[in-house]
Amino acid sequence: MVARRKLLAIDLFCGCGGLSLGLQQAGFSVVAAIDLDPLATETYAKNHPDTKLFRGDIKKMKPTKIMKELGLRPGELDLLAGCPPCQGFSTLRTYNGGRVVEDPLNDLVFDFLRFVRVLKPRAIMMENVPGLYDDPRLKTFGEALRKLKYDFSAAVLNAEDFGVPQRRRRMILLASRDGKVTFAQPLRRKRTVRGTIAKLPPPGKSGDALHDYQPQHSTKVLELIAKIPKNGGSRTDLPQEDQLECHKKCDGFADIYGRMAWGQTAPTITGGCINPSKGRFLHPDQNRAITLREAALLQGFPATYGFSLARGRYPAAQMIGNAFPPAFARRHAKQLKALLKQREA
Repeated sequence: MVARRKLLAIDLFCGCGGLSLGLQQAGFSVVAAIDLDPLATETYAKNHPDTKLFRGDIKKMKPTKIMKELGLRPGELDLLAGCPPCQGFSTLRTYNGGRVVEDPLNDLVFDFLRFVRVLKPRAIMMENVPGLYDDPRLKTFGEALRKLKYDFSAAVLNAEDFGVPQRRRRMILLASRDGKVTFAQPLRRKRTVRGTIAKLPPPGKSGDALHDYQPQHSTKVLELIAKIPKNGGSRTDLPQEDQLECHKKCDGFADIYGRMAWGQTAPTITGGCINPSKGRFLHPDQNRAITLREAALLQGFPATYGFSLARGRYPAAQMIGNAFPPAFARRHAKQLKALLKQREA
């Protein structure tokens, strides 16, 4: 019996490795990854030692050179995947309504396309914030894929429907030269905060540096947190006299200093996920923000996944919040794998 070959993938803009992990879980061998950020690449290298990591600015990298180093010819790569930086497409606005839409990072989607044109992968997966779905750049990207004979589909999907214990809307694009692409079917049951972090010991007793630390809050903030009702409560549940002065002046952003609810999925894990002033990031029962480990688990990373603390907790939180949830990637990568394998049969 002839052994079936492993499908090969490259991860562009790999960050700390959430997408790569999901691809590996789906059965792909991630042979190479590219990213510029030193903290993210340090984390990636520790968790993916068998993947050739190219550190640097993708705009200065030549796909032909990378292909040569990997021993690949055009058309031999099974999957090119990536999450181009998305700050410029974000729908988040400042308090006064301002928004910078012409972020130069937006054009990194065309560096992704540059790699597609040279590598000619059999399939493509790209993730981004929902704002890209309505951006003219996606139309340009799609027209280029059609000219290259790819069937493709893009949609805004929610990670909580695909095995991630978190509400996280993202745009996913799938494409293939081997047939019609389809997204994974949503799961009937959603994973909850309780099922993800309830069994962790209190911080300080786990032996995990990502969990064992004490957040530093002022006495006034600690008193406020203690008053917020357990299991989904919010600062808006408190009487006016218990509100912080800054909150009395601004009625918006009601989720800040809110608790997660045990029986629900978590809110979107962002780069501010360990700071209660940035969103609904308080533990359901304990009087504290969630820890880095809890944030990573809610993103879908395994408990053994390491994150560099070389620059401190908040840069690590930013790295975790920027990640592509592995389970989200795995579910759709399995769809592409089935299509590719079907063509090989």
